[in-house]
Amino acid sequence: MSSHPDSRTPVARGLLFLSIAGVAWGTTGAAVDLIFGSSDLGPLAMSFWRYVGGFLVLLAVLAVRRALGRRPRAGSGRPGPRIFTGLALAVFQTAYFVAVAETGVAVATVVTLGAAPVLTAIGGRFLLKERLGGGGLLAVAGAIVGLAVLVLGNDATTVRPLGVVFALASAAAFAACNVLARRHGDDQDPYTMTVWAFGIGAVAMFPFALAEGMIPTMTDPVLVFALLVYVAVVPTGMAYPLYFTGAGAVRAATGSIVMLIEPVAAAVLAITLLGEPLTLATSLGTVVLLASVAGLARAETVRTPAPA
Repeated sequence: MSSHPDSRTPVARGLLFLSIAGVAWGTTGAAVDLIFGSSDLGPLAMSFWRYVGGFLVLLAVLAVRRALGRRPRAGSGRPGPRIFTGLALAVFQTAYFVAVAETGVAVATVVTLGAAPVLTAIGGRFLLKERLGGGGLLAVAGAIVGLAVLVLGNDATTVRPLGVVFALASAAAFAACNVLARRHGDDQDPYTMTVWAFGIGAVAMFPFALAEGMIPTMTDPVLVFALLVYVAVVPTGMAYPLYFTGAGAVRAATGSIVMLIEPVAAAVLAITLLGEPLTLATSLGTVVLLASVAGLARAETVRTPAPA
């Protein structure tokens, strides 16, 4: 499989899709934290319901697309990438939800999406034979510095070790998804791929959610139901197809670093909506991460022009 960007989606459009997905995903932690605070729903059941909701939303989207004459893109439709993506996404989001419950939205999201570019770069180098230029190396270094400032610059009451461990596990699963999307982005329709991934993830998570308790006790049922619908529609049904489309248009390391927009958005919401403390380390780390995203996006657009 070629490691060059998928010609079906211009690089600039791919970067835009990834940015939109990143902002949408950045709202997930805050929504889930509010759900946890208004019910006794656990992270395993939360992951299951997100999969089920996203699966139903994407089925509806596929039906509308077919009614409008927009058939899924032809591709090999091999089951291997779909199964692996579904299982990896299950690990990614479930570990992330546990990290949110353990150490808060801002830290969990920053560690997850801050570690992912480094792990993705390693996977892209060994599995896709991708090389990082000077700009790419500088952006990865910036991401590492920003991550270090955010994590090490805060005290132990803000950064809990168990939460960081789960966030790193989530990062590893996200990196696997990113590399796989890059490798098979040109032979998998993003909507069909996402529907399969959600269906597989829901099946995989069902026994764990059942054991944890799928029907929660709620102090505010209307709020919990509204947030569950939001999580299913916006950061799931909308964001994942955009991510898979965008990831097929740019290099693996580039895609993962652009997705650092997610922890920036999550940190802003955690501070303004959830009242998590705004520390100097959080501020400095966020600035460094955002600068890395902007610099790499610019370098990628200039280096790889859109096809005529």
